[in-house]
Amino acid sequence: MNKKGILQLQSISLYFGREPIIQGLNLTILPGEIVVLMGPSGCGKSTFLSALCGIVPDQFQFSGKVLLDQQDLTCLPLARRKIGMLFQDDLLFPHMSVKGNLAFALPQEINRRERHNQVIALLAEVGMEALAGRDPATLSGGQRARISLLRTLLAQPRVLLLDEPFSKLDQVTRSQFRQLVWSYTERYQLPTLLVTHDIADIPDHCSQVLQLPYMESTSC
Repeated sequence: MNKKGILQLQSISLYFGREPIIQGLNLTILPGEIVVLMGPSGCGKSTFLSALCGIVPDQFQFSGKVLLDQQDLTCLPLARRKIGMLFQDDLLFPHMSVKGNLAFALPQEINRRERHNQVIALLAEVGMEALAGRDPATLSGGQRARISLLRTLLAQPRVLLLDEPFSKLDQVTRSQFRQLVWSYTERYQLPTLLVTHDIADIPDHCSQVLQLPYMESTSC
């Protein structure tokens, strides 16, 4: 895993046409820190995360700076930003096995044996090494969510963005998956931004909650 990072958002604004979604946001997220962005569906939370990755839909306008350890990421393509992102859907490749999906995230320069070893080791951590050869379509929702998380981690991100990744899981699986995600953000000391509309998703150890559309900050 890459070295720890500090994520800084400076004077971030996001508009839909002339309608402001976010105005002048300044935010620093330290290694291992979790900040939560809340708001109703359709208020621009997902678009905001996409914009941090450099993907801004044509009808939106984005301004400000995204810094990681003082390096300006704003003009860099997604592949060079070292930002990992989890979505509501797992987005696993249907034509690849579980192992193939995970190996895809690793840098191409890693040799075949080492790729295999890293994938199996991470699967073993969550008790899923026996599923390496399985078709993702045969997995449960909770299993697919875990594979998606592991694939994100294998890409060695230095920042983690979470776009309501718990929302489609049942209550028990959701609780278990939350704990797994928080354990990895702590272990790898990833600055993490979670967007959600469900207060139950907010971890006890989050540092602050930001509300859309007004971006009012509250303590956790």
